[in-house]
Amino acid sequence: MTVLPAQSADPILVVLHSADLPLDLEKRVSDMRFRYATAPELVTALPGADAVLVWDFTIGDAVREAWPAADALRWVHTASAGVDRLIFDEMVASDVVITNSRGVFDTPMAEYVLGLVLAFAKGLPHTLRLQDRGEWRHRETETVAGASAVVVGGGPIGAAIAGLLGAVGMRVELVGRRARPGVRAAEELPALLGGTDYLVLAAPLTEQTRGMVNTATLALLPPSARLINVGRGALVVEQDVVAALRSGELAGAALDVFDTEPLPPDSPIWSVPGMIVSPHMSGDAVGWRQSLVELFAENLARYRAGEPLRNVVDKTHGYVTSGSL
Repeated sequence: MTVLPAQSADPILVVLHSADLPLDLEKRVSDMRFRYATAPELVTALPGADAVLVWDFTIGDAVREAWPAADALRWVHTASAGVDRLIFDEMVASDVVITNSRGVFDTPMAEYVLGLVLAFAKGLPHTLRLQDRGEWRHRETETVAGASAVVVGGGPIGAAIAGLLGAVGMRVELVGRRARPGVRAAEELPALLGGTDYLVLAAPLTEQTRGMVNTATLALLPPSARLINVGRGALVVEQDVVAALRSGELAGAALDVFDTEPLPPDSPIWSVPGMIVSPHMSGDAVGWRQSLVELFAENLARYRAGEPLRNVVDKTHGYVTSGSL
């Protein structure tokens, strides 16, 4: 359990945003002073601040770049599951606690992945293209029952994906950092890929997972396999995926996350055959912002009461390694 030491008498919360603000947060919290800052403003907002809410995770390396101004910082909470932008040497070496929004995105992301699997199996992208051309072309489709999937990411998001894919009759292997009941160890992944119909990435971005899907990894998959990435863009080497689709070594790919976001208009990813592109939206179901506010407000109440925080991140691993507290 992580309980922070005594707070300052008049605590300050900095909300880091890009325009979209957390609604009703100030109504829920009456005993904090609020400062709102965009990425360029963070360096002037940090001095004296006790806590930072990273509301918009698209702000890149703003926290790292403004870090020298953090003279009183004790806690950083991010409105995302991933924390890779907050894991830098100075942060790791400090006593600042990081918490994330684990639990908000599990079900929406699992449903989104199932939707992508069904889209591939039933040929929905091609059906829509034919419809746009007014072309009637009867085709056979695949069944997902009995198909195999490897889900990389042993946390709650990966577990939710594995559970939902299993519920429609798929044979699912869940892979995490280390082996435990129901989860295979990362070292076992290469041996699992040869018989995989769908490789799903829902892992955090760490030094161990960066670029984990590359030419060598893709060569282990059967040519009929599809790749789905809802984790972090840098889990895959994008040019290797494009090359595999063009050569026919990979049947399809659905990427919801990218090295550069927004994806540049001139990127070959947009037009490569077999690709489904979505704009980092797999976890953003209706009401998701309110859920993020509720989770943070609960954690903020714990912080003010000196109680254990939820979703404390192990900064050496880059993700939450224990239960919710």
